Amino acid sequence: MSIDLNIDVSEVEGIIILHLDGRLDSQTSVKLEDRISKLLNDSRSILLLNFSKVSYLSSAGMRLLLAFNKKLQTIGGKLIIYGLNDDVLEILKISGFEKFLNILDDEQCALQFALKKS
Repeated sequence: MSIDLNIDVSEVEGIIILHLDGRLDSQTSVKLEDRISKLLNDSRSILLLNFSKVSYLSSAGMRLLLAFNKKLQTIGGKLIIYGLNDDVLEILKISGFEKFLNILDDEQCALQFALKKS
């Protein structure tokens, strides 16, 4: 089992999508934090995270999601997560994080939400 997190970036209608593949834990969350920070420095304020290939989410990964969600909200942006498998979604539900995060089913729904005016 890989302990790494691969991050591929694509863009649809000006919206950046980070396609994550692997585990989001204390070791790999640093990699995602660096990538998101660079995007924020490039004035990107709407980010989609494709979690369809994320096999594990730790508390460190959850803290990272909350921190960037809050940071983006303060600048009028959005962090949108989609494609979560049942196990990862259950972790977020049990922790109550689904109340604070924008979690959608698929890329199409996520893009529609992203493009919707706040």
